Amino acid sequence: MIDAGELKKGITILLDGQLYQVLDYQHIKMGRGSAQIRIKLRDVKAGHIIEKSFQASEKFAKAFLERRPVQFLYNDGNIYHFMDSENYEQFAVDKSLLGDTLNYLKENMNLELLTHKGVAIGVELPIAVELKVADTGPGFKGNTASAGGKPAKMETGITIQVPFFINTGDIIKVDTRTGQYLERVS
Repeated sequence: MIDAGELKKGITILLDGQLYQVLDYQHIKMGRGSAQIRIKLRDVKAGHIIEKSFQASEKFAKAFLERRPVQFLYNDGNIYHFMDSENYEQFAVDKSLLGDTLNYLKENMNLELLTHKGVAIGVELPIAVELKVADTGPGFKGNTASAGGKPAKMETGITIQVPFFINTGDIIKVDTRTGQYLERVS
């Protein structure tokens, strides 16, 4: 069991016999009464999103997830194909189970497959990934790394804010937890 204060984005819990992944967490303190938490949850099997409120003193059952190292091979429409890095077994995962992971997923990327009782429920990305800038506006003379930025579309389709000195074709490191620019690689 985990306390409400230990909840954070990405944790998977058991609630009413169903498996839910925490998408967002807010601690709310009213003027009177006890504190509450508001959680946005995604039903892992069905894929729908719900919001629930609980007392801050509530405890939750944390789901036990097995982790296996895998490599992303390719996608075929809504089906994404992975290979187990240890026994080279290939398997498919539906697009609906991957969520925001799709924003950072590249072919041949190594990551971890999350399973619950032998059923795949998603993948876990590394904290930072290297992505190529597919398109961004020009940087102007005098612009520096500080104060401001411009939008840049990555090779995976996600658009993030980057400093003015980043150009199309550059490879940058992006934080997968926040979607923010970290540094230029080359």
